[in-house]
Amino acid sequence: MAEVTNSAEKTRYLSELAEVSERSAPDAVRAVRAEGLRLFGELEYPHRRMEAWRFTNVNPIVRTPFATVTNPAQHGLERPDLARFTYPDQDWIELVFVDGFLAPELSRGLEGEPGVRVLNLASWTGDDPAWVDHFGRRLNGSSSAFTALNAAFSLDGAMVHVARDAAPPRPIHLVYVTTTQGKASAVHPRNLVVLEENARATLVETYVATDPSEVRWTNAVTEAVLGEGADLYRVKVLDDGPGSFHLATTAVSQGRSSRFRSFVFAFGGRIDRDELCVDLDGEGAECALNGLHLTDDGQLMDNAATIAHKAPRCKSWIGYKGVLDGKSNSVFMGRIDVHRGAQQTDSRQLNQTLLLSDKATVNTRPQLEIYADDVKCTHGATVGPPPEEEIFYFRTRGMSEAMGRGLLTYGFADEVVSELEIAPIRERLDRHVFEKYRPE
Repeated sequence: MAEVTNSAEKTRYLSELAEVSERSAPDAVRAVRAEGLRLFGELEYPHRRMEAWRFTNVNPIVRTPFATVTNPAQHGLERPDLARFTYPDQDWIELVFVDGFLAPELSRGLEGEPGVRVLNLASWTGDDPAWVDHFGRRLNGSSSAFTALNAAFSLDGAMVHVARDAAPPRPIHLVYVTTTQGKASAVHPRNLVVLEENARATLVETYVATDPSEVRWTNAVTEAVLGEGADLYRVKVLDDGPGSFHLATTAVSQGRSSRFRSFVFAFGGRIDRDELCVDLDGEGAECALNGLHLTDDGQLMDNAATIAHKAPRCKSWIGYKGVLDGKSNSVFMGRIDVHRGAQQTDSRQLNQTLLLSDKATVNTRPQLEIYADDVKCTHGATVGPPPEEEIFYFRTRGMSEAMGRGLLTYGFADEVVSELEIAPIRERLDRHVFEKYRPE
């Protein structure tokens, strides 16, 4: 199939962008929109001649005539309708976005905690210097047309600010729900999270759909800035459904002695790509990026994790697992860049994929680029079916082959789930994995 490299497919977005660019907004937002529009007009859509997209064909996204949701719509949802997506028995701060726009009547705890401010981008007046200083700064030079398109819209999303030394005990839950629009629709959420010096926070992102079979596209961007000694624990659950397309870019900047831990769980869309870029800007910063994806026939999951060690004595970990069934595809790219002067870097990465079908394919690419001499960097990858000797062991104990395979698959995937520190999410995901792979 020929790659899409011309601008003809962009024309359907230009009239929408022209209308959006005229809307009133804080100067910081208008500047990001203008720069995004400029870049979107100049950049090619990603294609397989680009190294970062070599194994991911985005033509189905580019050629689908998506209509961007540019205004809040009547959705008819009530809180009980969201029970399977949210955690109603937990006292969490919860921002619910329906088709890209905040639904205040479905949200709760927006008053936040002492030292914590949460609101949505559409209601931001531009009066908070912490957000002004960081909004759009991390990704405005992006080389991706999709990220530029997100910037050009910048209509709504979550804004989170945790003040110095603040540590809210409740997780902040961002729920993005897409509904049936009667047409192929697109949303472009834009999130910004700022943690000041020694602040701590737990952030949960959930992407779901009321009708998983409908065609839809979510093109999300999240920026996070961690001050000196800050600690951000982040969990992302991607469950839009098999008819969905999901492209996401998360960019994190870490100050001295800060800590960032991330878990990404993806349960199978038509094309999902989750890109996570972390800059360890301050000495002694640490990050750990973990992920699990489960794909079935016809689905593709692309995980791209890049960590730039820019300061001495930083530590990083990348650990992603995947379980592939049917004729599904998985792409993993783990890149570690160790800059000059980033001495005593300690970095490790491991990608493990379990194949339940001989028709499934995996492309895994661990990469290291090192410009310092006092470093410790390792990488590894494993790909294969469930071990036959372990299945034989289960059969000698009276189990069927199907039960043995199911137990091994569940155990393989649950190693990631079991590491979660948030009990309600851990229990829900554990049930999901168990129900998916247990033999009938």
